[in-house]
Amino acid sequence: MAEPNPQTVAYPASGSRLSRRGLDTLAPHVIVLFGATGDLAKRKLLPGLAYLQQSRFAPDVRIVGTAMEDLSAEEFGAIARSAVASFGTHAMDDEAMKQFCSRVTYVPQGAGPEGLTAAVKAAEELLGPQARRLHYLSVPPKAAQAVITMLRDADLVQNSRVVMEKPFGDDLASAIQLNDFVHETFDEAQIFRIDHFLGKEAAQNILAFRFANGLFEPIWNRNFIDHIQIDIPETLGLDLRANFYEPTGAYKDMVVTHLMQVMAFVAMEPPTALEPRAISEEKNKVFRSMLPIRPNDVVRGQYGGYRDEDGVAPDSDTETFIALKVGIDNWRWAGVPIYLRTGKRLAEGLRIISIAFKEAPRTMFPAGSGVGSQGPDHLTFDLADSSRVSLSFYGKRPGPGMRLEKLSMQFSTQETDQAGDVLEAYERLILDAMRGDHTLFTTAEGIESLWERSVPLFDDPPPVKNYPPGTWGPNAIHQLIAPNAWRLPFERGWREKKV
Repeated sequence: MAEPNPQTVAYPASGSRLSRRGLDTLAPHVIVLFGATGDLAKRKLLPGLAYLQQSRFAPDVRIVGTAMEDLSAEEFGAIARSAVASFGTHAMDDEAMKQFCSRVTYVPQGAGPEGLTAAVKAAEELLGPQARRLHYLSVPPKAAQAVITMLRDADLVQNSRVVMEKPFGDDLASAIQLNDFVHETFDEAQIFRIDHFLGKEAAQNILAFRFANGLFEPIWNRNFIDHIQIDIPETLGLDLRANFYEPTGAYKDMVVTHLMQVMAFVAMEPPTALEPRAISEEKNKVFRSMLPIRPNDVVRGQYGGYRDEDGVAPDSDTETFIALKVGIDNWRWAGVPIYLRTGKRLAEGLRIISIAFKEAPRTMFPAGSGVGSQGPDHLTFDLADSSRVSLSFYGKRPGPGMRLEKLSMQFSTQETDQAGDVLEAYERLILDAMRGDHTLFTTAEGIESLWERSVPLFDDPPPVKNYPPGTWGPNAIHQLIAPNAWRLPFERGWREKKV
């Protein structure tokens, strides 16, 4: 492994006032969007930028789109308008849409570094001398180095930050090589490795729930928690992404970049403050404490018909499903298994974190009372945009005798008066990158730690097991988690908001 980089922790700017983070007025920004005609840009980034520029949250912005297509600024403006109208989650009237499109321009990558420089300089002149730059690399991982080189040749590194999409490398060697390459041009403090799962309201609610309430943090450890599940099944298939997915698979696509990042929020120690440096360090401690991923603790699956998809090899061993058991070898979590599961073409598309508490002794309850019949008490976080939390527990069923049944207390962000202020994940993360706030982003040290612990799995991956589309994965997942059981499918539904 490479020597530790001195810039692996996301330190705030020298002299910044941590207690006022997020309250100071932001400088205007030129946002350079690489891959501006791609699917992610159309579905998430352009609609998110449209909302931010007309909200009270963001500063004055100008957007410079760039991609391989040879388009005029007017043609790209039409693409941006269509993207916002088709995929935007916030209502925009004609005047707001017109204002957004007036702030968007385009330069084809064929214009070279000189063309990009000219477009950015022109946008900066409209914003004034205080303008900063945010470069968003919505490009395939293999194209990231070429974009970094272009930014260096275009002299657009100073006074800028760069957002990089996952996956960041595909193993330890490639992650180290990519980090070293990017660090030749950008300092670690300028780099924002994005994971949109951490931008969700529900993910941040984990921190609030744990550290703002005296009820739960004292029992958030191996003495009271039996096991943890982070379960993110998907109903979608490849969606014409075979060229990306075939060499990547579910583990590299989802586990390292999403599930383990969320796991760090669940497992981290209390930070010294809710500021980027402290939170990044506690997340990195979780990754350093992880035990190596053993092949015997992994179930890999492939849905029936995958090898018939366009672009997939007829003898492909790529996993479209993975379930694994993770151990964190520190004082808080030693001996507590953490189960991760994700995959394509599964029965439902959900995103949950489930904390299973150790069961109470049952000796005082008469036989047939029902205690223990429905498993342990669970605290469940739903990572969907509704940001729901449920706490299940045994209670007495009304009537004579001592008959028990599972009850639950539930909360949803949609039930609050502030539901309209919820930011979509990419909106929040773009705003945080403009602020220079690394709280919800991954560090070089963190990503290299995760790839390092994945080496045993990569060296000896278990064979993929077939599973029918529309199920919960191969049958072997039940042996993996025994004597426990998977929470999905749920034994009870979420309560819907009352109108």
